[in-house]
Amino acid sequence: MLYFPNCKINIGLDILRRRADGYHDIDTLMYPVRELHDGLEVLPHSGQEPLLTTSGIPTDCPPEKNLVYKAWRAVDEIYHIGGVRIHLHKNIPSGAGLGGGSSDAAFTIKALNDIFSLGMTDEQAEQIAATLGSDVPFFIRNTPSFCTGRGEIMQPADIDLSAYEIKIIKPDVHVSTAEAYAGCTPHIPDPPLHERLAAPIAQWQNSVVNDFEPSVLAAHPEIAALKERFISEGAVYASMSGSGSAVYGLFKR
Repeated sequence: MLYFPNCKINIGLDILRRRADGYHDIDTLMYPVRELHDGLEVLPHSGQEPLLTTSGIPTDCPPEKNLVYKAWRAVDEIYHIGGVRIHLHKNIPSGAGLGGGSSDAAFTIKALNDIFSLGMTDEQAEQIAATLGSDVPFFIRNTPSFCTGRGEIMQPADIDLSAYEIKIIKPDVHVSTAEAYAGCTPHIPDPPLHERLAAPIAQWQNSVVNDFEPSVLAAHPEIAALKERFISEGAVYASMSGSGSAVYGLFKR
């Protein structure tokens, strides 16, 4: 079966506090962007381990470190499904804040649920997804969501950007998550993100912020230049996604 794991963007990202477990509590809106996606083919296989091949953008990791492989293992530990043959074609750049690897993992869980008729509910699939990474559960339902906690606690968001073209560019810059968090100071904003997003989109630029941006843009002027370029070209809103380095702009169609 063939699937198309899509990317996401973060619209606003508030870093609220550092947790005792070393993670941070965040508040963000994740929005699926289906125009930019990978390709994922999953087929039954008689072996006991998955045969994983890749193409497109290099993944630069051994198969057993790939989130797709880890997703299979997480499902197999519960349902004992046996081996599969998987081919992953990468279009979504890594290290971009677009959730490409997380999407691949979530779609693998959904594919295995379909192929082996496991009968997993969305909630059960999200529980497995949460063991793989903070962004992975979002892609199970793959709908606009307010995400809190580490990002795994989700509430539906009544946000529709179908009237806008979403342009995304990733510069040739890598920003590690550790670097991004090291440069920010957690705080509780007032008003909270969902209230700021209730305003017209034309007002978002000055109030809906990504807390990673000040330090990341200062350290990487190429990213700052992309954001300014989108605004100068007429974007009603432009921002870095997640911890970067991809930048997106919303353009009225």
